Amino acid sequence: MARKMFERELEELAQEMVSMGNDVDGRLLETIEALRTLDLDKAREVAESDEQIDRQEHQIEKMCLNLIALQQPIAGDLRMIAACLKILTDMERVADQCADICEIVAGGDFNGNSLALSHVVHMLEEARGMFRRSIDVFISHDVEEAKAICQYDDVVDMMFSKIILEMCDIITQNPRNVMCEVDLIFITKYIERTADHATNIAEWVIYMENGVHPELNEKI
Repeated sequence: MARKMFERELEELAQEMVSMGNDVDGRLLETIEALRTLDLDKAREVAESDEQIDRQEHQIEKMCLNLIALQQPIAGDLRMIAACLKILTDMERVADQCADICEIVAGGDFNGNSLALSHVVHMLEEARGMFRRSIDVFISHDVEEAKAICQYDDVVDMMFSKIILEMCDIITQNPRNVMCEVDLIFITKYIERTADHATNIAEWVIYMENGVHPELNEKI
């Protein structure tokens, strides 16, 4: 009976993790839309709505700590709870990146027809795709897919490098608009971090399954 109750609590934990992941994914979609359309109202809404994600983080963190303290899990169960605590932090930070991006959008003065802006939006779409896949592998426990997500971070890193070079060229040719380009550089960095957090989540899924935390895409 005690084991069945514990298994139900673990399942509830997994459901809450997925729910928070879906909410953060929704925040990413809103951020993409705000950036693509330069919708200042939507940007302000995302920038100012971080409390819900923070409440979810604290609630799930409490669930994890209660399971450790009251159930004293071992082996695979303990790995799952420990991984959830780590994944929880990465999900919350992705939400923070969304808020940071939207804060810049709300206060910036961007050219909606800018080719550079479209490249930044595309990079954000790719990072969001990585995050969505990382939540899916948390559900499926698919180790090979988790490894593929980690490797895909190289693609987003290449996009990051190309956009930074593009921004530098634009600044050199037209230094009067330097602040707009600097804002885009900051946004691009936040997107790169979002992809890193998706990679972290995938690595923790591998740890849940194998008991070893890999460094599949370690930055040099």
